[in-house]
Amino acid sequence: MKALLFAAGRGTRLKPLTDTMPKALVPVAGKPLLWHTLTRLREAGATEVIVNVHHFAEQIISYLNKHDFGIPIHVSDERGELLDTGGGLRQAMKLFTPNDNPILIHNVDILSNAPLREFYESNKDADAALMVSERMTTRYLLFDENNYLRAWTNIQTGEVRTPFPNLDIIPLRRYAFSGIHLVSPRLLSFLEEFPRIFPIMDFYLQTCDKLSFRGVFSSNLRLLDVGKQNTLKEAEDFILTL
Repeated sequence: MKALLFAAGRGTRLKPLTDTMPKALVPVAGKPLLWHTLTRLREAGATEVIVNVHHFAEQIISYLNKHDFGIPIHVSDERGELLDTGGGLRQAMKLFTPNDNPILIHNVDILSNAPLREFYESNKDADAALMVSERMTTRYLLFDENNYLRAWTNIQTGEVRTPFPNLDIIPLRRYAFSGIHLVSPRLLSFLEEFPRIFPIMDFYLQTCDKLSFRGVFSSNLRLLDVGKQNTLKEAEDFILTL
């Protein structure tokens, strides 16, 4: 299993902690978020991991050099320019061992009980698979009756994004994205057509009429986005129940 860990973000919502350290090294239950996520990926069967870095990149690189997770871990260096999730994925894809195996993508600040190995093995045929849930939020991905991505909406503003003209969103299924997804290496040629810096969700929403992006719903998914100071105590309690 190839895995990409997004760890390059500035972590502005976790200030002032991230004034002196990267978000990936913020401790939860005595261990950095990076440790928790890498451990989960290894336990799920990851055999090759790439971690992208930007904010306080040297600290992450030093941490990886000092800790052995039992699997090859490489760095996709974005110190010169933060590439966002789409540009970051495109750069990292070129660093993996060349083969047809899909890439599992995981945000460093997401804690969950997601069945990562099952998700990976069950969706190898998709151009991309996005793990989703019925979590309450203001922004949703919209899927058809076959669970293929068709649009995105912000229910607070009424905004809808889709490449399908005259799409009726009323019958579409509404799910929240988990920050965990799977992409085929064959997407690289499509990603090359995008700007140097772009969010991966822009790619999904602009090409879902040409490619197959599958929504994978997990009814028992428990997920916590460790993005703010007030979630750190909750994150410690969450870790103990996994």
